[in-house]
Amino acid sequence: MASANAARSAIVVGGSGRMGRLVREALLDAGFDVTGSYDVDNIDSLDEVAPAADLIVDFSAPAALPHVAAYVRRTGAALVSGATGYTPEQLDELRALGEKNRVVWSSNYSLGVAALRHATRLVADALPGWDVEIVETHHNQKADAPSGTAKALLAAVDPAGERPVVSGREGIVGARVLGEIGMHAVRGGTVAGTHEVHFFGTDEEVCLTHRAASRQIFVSGAVAAATRLLGRPAGYYDFDTLMFA
Repeated sequence: MASANAARSAIVVGGSGRMGRLVREALLDAGFDVTGSYDVDNIDSLDEVAPAADLIVDFSAPAALPHVAAYVRRTGAALVSGATGYTPEQLDELRALGEKNRVVWSSNYSLGVAALRHATRLVADALPGWDVEIVETHHNQKADAPSGTAKALLAAVDPAGERPVVSGREGIVGARVLGEIGMHAVRGGTVAGTHEVHFFGTDEEVCLTHRAASRQIFVSGAVAAATRLLGRPAGYYDFDTLMFA
């Protein structure tokens, strides 16, 4: 574990993208020594060549997970993962890393989104039987849909995963099925991220909305999580628990 009085070292995966560049800058500002940056062209070197660091931050893609996991196992580095699009099996692998290492994964490191998830749970509990639609909007380069944050909001509405989910509608679909949840992905321009959870009752609607003005909010939250994670014992943490529990 890194000493509070010693220089902390970090490496970044997905370092050439917009998020990677912002993460590197924020880590340097937070007092980390960024010793490496890895992407698709050199990701293999993480497995055996990359030097040990206190922390690895991954905002890349699911394809990088085998290399990131191998690095964490080899060096004991703490892992802050913000990659989205993971399969259930890949998320299980991240959880398994937490048996011996410090790991936090979140689809969204915004404190405002954490509050949105909490509010969504409260409203869903308070308004049973209301129709629910989740709409997420992102920039035109985002590869996965729906977003990881939208999936987290779905889990806030339906923790047991028992309700039918409809990803868009087309044609003569008939009346809305009782209890179904609509999930809609919108892509365009440079939108950093907007998430809306609509609750429709008879003659009224409640809409919870979070709008990200820039990616900096995710970077700031991830670096704050990294700093806190380095002071925790081995384990798998979600962002809300790490920051608020």
